[in-house]
Amino acid sequence: METLKIDCNQTKMIAHRGLSGLERENTAASFIGAGNKSYYGIECDIHKTLDGSYVVIHDSDTYRVSGIKKIIKDSTLEELKSISLYDVESNKPKDYLRIPTLEEYLEICNKYEKIAVVEFKYEYSEEEIKEVIEIVNKKHFLNYTIFISFNLKTLLTLRHVSSYVNIQYLVSEFSDEVFEICKKNHFDLNIHHLAVSQLLVSQLHQHNIKINVWTVNNPIIALMLISWGVDYITTDLLE
Repeated sequence: METLKIDCNQTKMIAHRGLSGLERENTAASFIGAGNKSYYGIECDIHKTLDGSYVVIHDSDTYRVSGIKKIIKDSTLEELKSISLYDVESNKPKDYLRIPTLEEYLEICNKYEKIAVVEFKYEYSEEEIKEVIEIVNKKHFLNYTIFISFNLKTLLTLRHVSSYVNIQYLVSEFSDEVFEICKKNHFDLNIHHLAVSQLLVSQLHQHNIKINVWTVNNPIIALMLISWGVDYITTDLLE
């Protein structure tokens, strides 16, 4: 199996949880796979461990990706690193597939010159947000990172902490309230592709709001969105 290449025009493609259509999501393998492709950016999800580390995983526990259930917030980094994750093809644990740290993910993005797209998975405190910002800043990658979240309070706290970091508000549907939030707080929009219209893209661009659409794996839908002028497409497989 291989990625499906399309004519992206000016639209920037974001690899969803890395090259998750081919490799186990949110692993070094998926991030390196995306790094070796033409993607503009690589998206990931982060959680905080019991001992204060930030690890890259979508769910709040490890069961779906490993068959072993460890709650991230109740587990140490060492405990989580000891778990082998399922390979996509065989659905069997492989020793080389482990949960990465945020630092390891950023190092891969840096090596392959990809923009980092980091999703806050829940409501983070101001202290935790500052910790994440410090990790990214120590890697000299703050100007090459986009932060995203469904949790509005987290994004508002993030904007309070930093007036200049790139932020995209994750939503499933568009509304006047979402529009006003983006305008007021200098957020871009990250929205489900089924909620997007050509008129919406034009409306956002008139107010200098960029639009990222998720998660698009159908090339016909992707080409339509590209023709509308969306700024980013988040995808598991398209390139």
